[in-house]
Amino acid sequence: MNEEIKILIFCINNEYYAADIMEVERILGYEVPTPLPDSPPFIEGVRNYEGSILPILKLSKRFSLVEDKTKDINDSKVIVAKDGNSKLGILVDVVSEVRDIKIENIEEPPEIMKGISKRYMKGLIKFEEKIIIFLNLKSILTDDEKKAIEG
Repeated sequence: MNEEIKILIFCINNEYYAADIMEVERILGYEVPTPLPDSPPFIEGVRNYEGSILPILKLSKRFSLVEDKTKDINDSKVIVAKDGNSKLGILVDVVSEVRDIKIENIEEPPEIMKGISKRYMKGLIKFEEKIIIFLNLKSILTDDEKKAIEG
């Protein structure tokens, strides 16, 4: 059986990542977020989204990646990830495409990969000579971090 899922592919620092399209509500253009006092360092701040407060998480900081200082932040995109009633904006460099991927092309991730622990990953996708890190957006924040941000 050739089961497929739809994924959203995006880039951070020229590395490819993907998320299940079912975890994504919308993609927004960049808007300078309002800083949030006492928030974790990877939270850029918050912005208004459909009348609610949307925390903005910078994935490159979350994964302790070296940031590309030459990149214009205004070209960035915000992926609105949904988990039940809570929503989180995930700041990425480029949103590349939505595609169907065969589940059989998703492999178990190694325990740790470039500082990204296995808890953030659903697997690795081999696609057109690229390895795409398939993220589990629901696990990007721990329960304690969610509480700290939501206050």
